[in-house]
Amino acid sequence: MDNPAALRHLPRKDEGEHKMTTGFFWDERCFWHDQGAIGVFSAPGEFLQPQAASESPESKRRLKNILEVSGLIDELHVVKPPAATMEDLRRFHTPRYLDELQAGDKARGGNGGDCAPYMPGSWAAATHSAGLAIAAVEAVALGDVDNAYALCRPPGHHAEADQGRGFCLLGNIPVAVMRARALGQAKRVAILDWDVHHGNGQQAAFYHDPDVFTVSMHQAANYPLETGGFDEQGEGAGLGANLNLPLPPGCGLGAYAYAMETLVLPALEAFKPDLIVAACGYDACAKDPLGKMLLNSQAFATMTAQVKAVAERCCSGKLVVVHEGGYSEGYVPLCGHAVIQALAGSKTAVFDPQNDEIATWGYQSLQPHQQALIDGWQQQWEQMTR
Repeated sequence: MDNPAALRHLPRKDEGEHKMTTGFFWDERCFWHDQGAIGVFSAPGEFLQPQAASESPESKRRLKNILEVSGLIDELHVVKPPAATMEDLRRFHTPRYLDELQAGDKARGGNGGDCAPYMPGSWAAATHSAGLAIAAVEAVALGDVDNAYALCRPPGHHAEADQGRGFCLLGNIPVAVMRARALGQAKRVAILDWDVHHGNGQQAAFYHDPDVFTVSMHQAANYPLETGGFDEQGEGAGLGANLNLPLPPGCGLGAYAYAMETLVLPALEAFKPDLIVAACGYDACAKDPLGKMLLNSQAFATMTAQVKAVAERCCSGKLVVVHEGGYSEGYVPLCGHAVIQALAGSKTAVFDPQNDEIATWGYQSLQPHQQALIDGWQQQWEQMTR
């Protein structure tokens, strides 16, 4: 049986109720995921002193904490849902991979595949992380909340059906979307990924599916190296339902705004989804150690507001934001607070002392080579989707 308890904490909204409700889905168990002392590498080398993993719990825990301190969390509908079931997970992942993860979790840990290390206890964290995405998608799809934020950890957008990749063990978004569609909660779903790394997991999950539109706006040839090109546009019935924007390193506020307004937002709206999911990584921020982009917290809030407006026009505001990457423990909380504030339409703000400074850095404006690249993609996409 699928787990109907995912929403057991959510009372149904009254028919005449008009006040917008934003759900916030989290669980302390997710912060207990341990990757061991690996640094940014999958295995230490002779001259690489071991260190804590780049994907630490602190950026997420600090985001939760800043919501508490600012008081914004009191304006949200907070939910701690159950973990994903095996039935949920098997819609996307192979039984062999799930069995291997569980066996490693009961032993001394292991590596889910490509740079996806884990220690005992990570299985519980990963299934709870997937459970957060499941419950958030279900709550929005059924109208129990207007929109939602899922504070997932481990992240999920690199995980593939038969292996983990890039700090990701389970495909949180594919698992949640496949479940919602299987239960008739949604049919046409758009997934927008603005993590600095390519959303290969979502692309692979729905590459042949015309009813799930996957968009990834990422730094070109960062991770994974072999995927993320503009020419990857889906196959078979899914041709035209996958859009990649591999932006060159150094893109700032101007390039992201131009890409969103010129190509991403029109493509999302043209798809006419009945649910939108944003894979929200903060590693395109200017302070991130694993990306080379230049965004500030206001840029993430602006993108959230833009996608929220598309959702309001296309699908009654049904938008789920799922936390993905972001490795600056100091700056991710400020970016995340700005996103959740925009999602909730709240006036509860926190001051970002670096926002305006980042905006004044060189090359923040749209550069000629960036515009030429985006214009070329826009023209090709328009011709392909006519």
